[in-house]
Parts: sequence; C-alpha cells; structure tokens
Amino acid sequence: MTGTKEDQAIFWDKQAGPKWVRQGEGMDALLNPVQQALLDRAAPLQGESVLDVGCGGGSSTIAAGGRVGPRGTVLGADVSATLLDLARRRVAAAGTDQVRFDHCDAETHPFEARSFDLMISRFGVMFFENSAAAFANMARALKSGGRMAFAAWGDIPANPYFTLPAAVSRQVFGGSPPKSDPDGPGPFAFRDPARILDILDRAGLQEGHVQVAEIELTAPGGAEAAADLMLEIGPAEAAINHFEADAEARAAVREGIVAALRPYERDGTVFIPAQINIATAVVGQRGGWSG
Repeated sequence: MTGTKEDQAIFWDKQAGPKWVRQGEGMDALLNPVQQALLDRAAPLQGESVLDVGCGGGSSTIAAGGRVGPRGTVLGADVSATLLDLARRRVAAAGTDQVRFDHCDAETHPFEARSFDLMISRFGVMFFENSAAAFANMARALKSGGRMAFAAWGDIPANPYFTLPAAVSRQVFGGSPPKSDPDGPGPFAFRDPARILDILDRAGLQEGHVQVAEIELTAPGGAEAAADLMLEIGPAEAAINHFEADAEARAAVREGIVAALRPYERDGTVFIPAQINIATAVVGQRGGWSG
C-alpha cells in the first residue's frame, strides 16, 4: 500500500484493518518471532516509558508492557481506529493497566516532548509520507539518550511470505497488479539498510545501526491455514482484487499457495524464512547501544 497520509489512514482503517482483525491471531503468531527479536534488541527496562509506533492490534504494545512492568508505561500509536479497537479489547482482557493507545499519525502528532525512554515499532514505520520528518518528530518525543528500535522487511527476494503468493498469482492470472514505487510508503520502503541509516541521520539521530536478521515466521495450522492468511493479507489478496477474481480463480490461487508452502511445513506449522532489518538509534550521544 502506497499513497498520501489520508490514503494510508483510509486503507488501514477501512480496507486492511478489518482483515487484520479477522486474522489477528494468525498474524500475531506469524510475526511473533520478529516481535521477540525486536523486543530483545530494544531491551525495555522495568519502569521505562515506551512509545509503540504503528501498534496495530496491540500485540507488541502489550508485550512491551510486560517488559516494563507495572511501574512503566506504554503508549501505542496507530492511524487505524479499527485496529485500535481490537488493541483496547485485548488490553482490557489482559488487565495491563500500564498500556494505553492513541489514534494518531506519528509522523506529525505533537507527542509530549522528551517524555519517552524508548520508541519501538514492529513493521509500523515504512508507511510515512516523509520518513525523515517522521523520525525527527518521534525523536522529539524521546528523552536525551532515548533509544529507537524498529523492525522492517528486508530484501524482497529474501521474503517468501511476499514472493511466493505473488508468483502463484502470476501463474493463475497471467500477470501482476501494477507495481508501485518500492521506495514509496509501503512494506519494503526500508528494505535497504543504507537508506534506513540515511533517514535516521537526516532526522538527527545518532548511532544508527541495522542488523540484517534471518528469522523464521511461524504459521500454526499448517499450509492450509497459512494460505488462508495469505489470501487476505499480502500480494495474493492484491492480485485477487485487481483481477476481480471469481471463486474458481481464488480457489486456484489458494491451491497453488498451499502446494508451494508444503516444503516449509513441519509438524503442523509452516516455518517461512524471512529477512528482517532491525534498526536502532539514539537521541544524542549515549556511548553505544546497550540493549
């Protein structure tokens, strides 16, 4: 998904949001290895104040709340009211009083200055219209010496979650939807570590670093469940919508994805290799990242 801030808000609230709500448990399970790697790198401390940007349904926000404990606080920020409704329901069920949410655009929202120790994001920072301005705005919300840590998709060919259903869709439909600018707002906007470091530098952040991590995404329920997830969220869903696929074509795409996922299936779970960029930076000089 690319476009203006208004386009992004509509997309995540009205189009993608309801699908993420339906597939919330599956997506959380799929991305949990990334979330764990991110939080381990970010290393939230007991009692710290954390900002979770692009928090979606709140999985990463709640997990961060567990890390900072009852003396800490976590604010989840997202442009999608639909996903924040899910996040608030989850927090109410979990009873994590230190977690709250704000319906806002982190690119421009006037967060209280120097109020957070740490900013985290699990796939939430690749959609800004002006990335350098967005990171400068988020940096203003961090205390001196405050840290940033975020996860973004790495190189496109190294991420079968996207390439596999895209290839199946091309076989079924004989083509692909029109390609958008990969450097524009979208899932692979931060695929290049050098671009990430340039954005962090232009935003005035220090000690920028990108770890290129090889992580296995986990999809419980086997190839069939993983295919159903991919039919709703990702390139297959985009192709089905673009070509206005009928039930027969949709079934053909699903069948092709299931077959392509079989080699990744072990004991009822699909393990999908992924390349993830985990980036860190600090506000001001801190003497090295200690997370």
